[in-house]
Amino acid sequence: MRRIRRQLRGAGPEKLTPAAGLCYQERTSMTTRLIVLLLTAGLVGIPVIGVVAPVAAEPFPPAPTSPETVAMPGPQVDSGKSQSAEDSGEVAEMDPWADALAESARLNAVARLRAEFPDYSVALNDDVRYFLDRFTGSRREVVEMWMGRSGRYLAMIREIFRSQGLPTDLAFTAMIESGFNPRAVSRVGAKGLWQFMAPTARRYGLRVDRWVDERLDPEKSTVAAAAYLRDLYRQFGSWELAQAAYNAGEVAVIRAIRVTGSSDFWDLTRTTHLQRETREFVPAIQAATLIGRDPDQYGFAVGGDAWDDTERVSVPPSTDLRRLSTGAGLSLEMLRGLNSTLVRGITPPGTRWEVSIPSGTRDGVLAALAPRRSVATAKAPRRAAAAREIHVVRPQETVSSIARLYGLSVAEVLRWNRLESRDPIRPGDRLRIAQLR
Repeated sequence: MRRIRRQLRGAGPEKLTPAAGLCYQERTSMTTRLIVLLLTAGLVGIPVIGVVAPVAAEPFPPAPTSPETVAMPGPQVDSGKSQSAEDSGEVAEMDPWADALAESARLNAVARLRAEFPDYSVALNDDVRYFLDRFTGSRREVVEMWMGRSGRYLAMIREIFRSQGLPTDLAFTAMIESGFNPRAVSRVGAKGLWQFMAPTARRYGLRVDRWVDERLDPEKSTVAAAAYLRDLYRQFGSWELAQAAYNAGEVAVIRAIRVTGSSDFWDLTRTTHLQRETREFVPAIQAATLIGRDPDQYGFAVGGDAWDDTERVSVPPSTDLRRLSTGAGLSLEMLRGLNSTLVRGITPPGTRWEVSIPSGTRDGVLAALAPRRSVATAKAPRRAAAAREIHVVRPQETVSSIARLYGLSVAEVLRWNRLESRDPIRPGDRLRIAQLR
């Protein structure tokens, strides 16, 4: 034993050759990086490739693996020849650990989003069966019209909802709201595919003013509807209550829950604390969802061209659609239909605007927008005052005072701005004070 101890005490550290030392440092570096990666992932709750982590949401199917995809390149030892990547023609490789961590974080974020919002379930109760029988019986013609429009918008709506982690079956909320009619207007002033009231629309980022009403834009209003339904689910915890609040407002649903002591929508339908319209709204959506899931089973067909047969072109401020119609040889009615968000048929003053046009007509529209050669003619003195095209209304100003300021008639200012004589103007409004050339 003493001999062994003396041998152990006398044994010094093994000397490494330069090549062996370099390999030792590389292995140490890789080990350190792996340890840091595992610790970091554990702290932020991100599963790392090769580490099994539970996911609450329904799992994504595993990506196919092969020896080529599993193998990761190890560190390269310098051979002593100094040759740049550009000289050798080789592309520098990305850090495989950074790529793996980024991909894992992305998948984990999507999984958390899907876990938060469960699938949309349909209750096959008497209320839902009543509307299903009605939609396939006495109201069949109306539902056929709705389904005939649905093909134009369903793919777009489902894609937006899917990107937000929401059930795609929520798309059939728009079927009951508007019959998939993007220009629908209710008796109380709700507009568009999703029947937004103006204050709610503004709250979710839609522009609603005297020039533009984005509630009539199918794509933008769908993004806003997805955000609104997402917030309502987070507030009430069920899709039935979220849809009821979408129809009646959050306050009405909160009041009904407080009075009855129940947060079950179907219990609330047995009381009078929700309006009849709201009590029927949700079962009607669920019946429409059953039809939309399998139209053939109920004898319906999905119709309409997909929402992708248009393109956008940027136009100057205050561009009148009539000018584009005349110059490009396009139907004015079609242009107004594609740009139903333009309340007056004129793009807003003060900024460029993207106008929707039929695919393949861009060249004609750009030609119509090209500046025309001006002919020098004598102008009346009052026209010289209208060099600037836009006037921003200030406090206490009226149409008459603005007309006098620029040497114009009141009728001209009213006509150029599509105003009636009794229409009010407010500070901050932008008025055109020169005729379109």
